[in-house]
Amino acid sequence: MKIGSHVGLSGPDMYLGAVKEALSYGATAMMVYTGAPQNTIRKSMDTFLIEEAYAHMEANDFDKDNVVVHAPYIINLANPDEEKRAFAKSFLTKEVIRTHALGVKDMVLHPGSAVGKDREQAKKWIAEGLLEVFKNTKDLDVRIALETMAGKGNEVGKTFEELHEIITLANHHPRISICLDTCHTHDAGYAIKKDFASVKKAFDDIIGLDRLKVLHINDSKNELGAAKDRHENLGFGFIGFEPLLDIIYDEDFKDIIKILETPYVDGHAPYKLEIEAIRNKTFNPNLKTILEEAK
Repeated sequence: MKIGSHVGLSGPDMYLGAVKEALSYGATAMMVYTGAPQNTIRKSMDTFLIEEAYAHMEANDFDKDNVVVHAPYIINLANPDEEKRAFAKSFLTKEVIRTHALGVKDMVLHPGSAVGKDREQAKKWIAEGLLEVFKNTKDLDVRIALETMAGKGNEVGKTFEELHEIITLANHHPRISICLDTCHTHDAGYAIKKDFASVKKAFDDIIGLDRLKVLHINDSKNELGAAKDRHENLGFGFIGFEPLLDIIYDEDFKDIIKILETPYVDGHAPYKLEIEAIRNKTFNPNLKTILEEAK
């Protein structure tokens, strides 16, 4: 099973440190940012200890293809300000290059926000931006995985139809993939708890399961359709452990990378305990208590 979490990429060990953190959770996959997601400050890739990270992966039977990069939140290809939109395309291009340098095939991207509330124009700008980035990186094999969004504010990508429209406007480019986030999809109004089979069929009919390359596995603090995007630890939210487990173990998803983005508890990462619960197929009702009491 390709299961892991977001891990840090900083300090002296950089990418090597990220691998070590993932292994400490018992993970077989991981997700990183190439720098802080809220700003443009980036360290040179020469400092990332990439070869050392690869060697550590090999020594621990960790497949280097089981890594996903997440693009920074500050990128908005739908910004109506032309200068800011140009920045978004330029910065996204650089992030694709950095992702390629890590040997990673998929970079998750929040599609964008319709700042001026014109969603049709926003979708066109997103598609145009993606095509320009792909043109700028035509010799690289990195896909951009558009993430399913909760619909908070003016987010684009709340529905499968919106994502399909962006893909269509981008000429069905083969380097567009999809990241399905369970919390976001639930918050957007899709009944993944009660009828995930129908949700999966709708996704396949509208977008196609062949484009699904990443799953973000998160419970939700909100009721169905709340459009709020507040992640919860597995089994402690409105989706529940068993429905999430069914998604994780779905036969159609056996080769898809699954990433936990659940919240820390009292400053402690929950991922080791959550991965153990997933492997044991047993909800751990004491997870938060264990972490709250940890020193």
